[in-house]
Amino acid sequence: MTAVQTVFSKYATFSGRARRSEYWWFVLFYVIVAVVATMIDGAAGLPQTAGYGPVTMLVTLALLLPSLAVTARRLHDTGRSGWWMLLSLIPLGGLVVLFFALQDSKGPNAWGQSPKALAAQPA
Repeated sequence: MTAVQTVFSKYATFSGRARRSEYWWFVLFYVIVAVVATMIDGAAGLPQTAGYGPVTMLVTLALLLPSLAVTARRLHDTGRSGWWMLLSLIPLGGLVVLFFALQDSKGPNAWGQSPKALAAQPA
């Protein structure tokens, strides 16, 4: 829950870094919320546009900016620019971004100190 709260507290922050756990917990949260929204659309019999109901579209729009921001921060943690997300616009390019998100932190880089190293420091 802390990871999801962190993403929402930085919902439009494209600078800095995000740990793998922060990214993947938010992805899990996104998938669960999207499935629930789709079930609500289906149960309510709401009209669908392009295969999506209004509740699903609202959820997608509400989570778009935080999703882009946490993905950019995750790419920064692996030593890459957030612009690598543009690969998702071409077929199979999203798999490359997914592969990057799976990689571990690279230590200090242009986007700051590793959040893993910061968490390991005594308070």
